[in-house]
Amino acid sequence: MHVITKVLSVLVALEFLYIFYLETLATTSEKTSSVFGMTTEELSQKSVKVLFKNQGVYNGLLSVLILLAVFAFASKAAVVILMAYIVAVALYGSLTSNPKIILMQGGLAILTLISCIF
Repeated sequence: MHVITKVLSVLVALEFLYIFYLETLATTSEKTSSVFGMTTEELSQKSVKVLFKNQGVYNGLLSVLILLAVFAFASKAAVVILMAYIVAVALYGSLTSNPKIILMQGGLAILTLISCIF
């Protein structure tokens, strides 16, 4: 696996760790409010907090899987599968929620996939 692929993969993992932080640990913060375009009052609702925390754990575990694929298994195939999954989820989000999601959540993953070709 090329160094650039490893670097980009780690950046994707860090991005998802940051999302984990926002959704799980800083659920009702001003930063989370601005990133997700929701008021802190909305984020304070119990049902929203539970949903965000669950989604945050998902994102955190995705980050762990990326790091395992890169460092523990050194598997380009695993990195490709994970990045393709991330792009697919970002594409779905861009079609159903906000068109910017494909670049915000999928941009680095797309670059990582491109780096895997070379």
